[in-house]
Amino acid sequence: MKHKESDEKARVGRIIELLEQATAGMPKPMSELIASEYNRDPYLILISCLLSLRSRDTQTYPICKELFKYIKTPQDAIDFPQDQLEAILRPIGFYKKKAVVVRQVSQVLIDIFDSKVPGTEEELLALPGVGRKTSSLVLGVAFGIPAICVDVHVHRVSNRLGIVSTHTVEDTEKALKACIPIDKWIEINHLLVMWGQNICAPVSPWCSKCVLAPLCPKIGVVRRR
Repeated sequence: MKHKESDEKARVGRIIELLEQATAGMPKPMSELIASEYNRDPYLILISCLLSLRSRDTQTYPICKELFKYIKTPQDAIDFPQDQLEAILRPIGFYKKKAVVVRQVSQVLIDIFDSKVPGTEEELLALPGVGRKTSSLVLGVAFGIPAICVDVHVHRVSNRLGIVSTHTVEDTEKALKACIPIDKWIEINHLLVMWGQNICAPVSPWCSKCVLAPLCPKIGVVRRR
């Protein structure tokens, strides 16, 4: 049993190593782009995460760039006209609801947190519209606090690789925390997101050019390229 656990630990370590090498030239996830362009500002990272829910990074990123010309603080969001906010968000899905959430979360930050984004999971989860995915991403990207953000890419790729065997993102988060070294918790999200966006596609993954192919059992893969 210990031998199998040791082998699996080594396999996971090798997967992370290969992903670090193979993703070096890939486009970064939106959260990392926002973090690098806005000095890891927790408020802007939080807002970008909320806007990205059920939207593609390629759609959300330019919207965030436009929005952040006018809104850089919670008070900016409250003062910004609602119709102009909706006009900027219109190209992404659920833009009216997201406009409301931006204002709601900004008001709570002003009223309860002195206009600052809190740096604990419990406080983040109490904010309007914030779930585990968003709270984990903000903790990791904005504050450097070890957390594993599980989105559709992380859930899909980690299950295909056989790193975990789970049915929900919540279970995936728990399973990954049990097998991924804590110093890799933040990074694993970015690695698996990039891999899921560029190689390990949902319907027909590019197994023929995947550096992980020799280590991958291809669980659940029906058709591949």
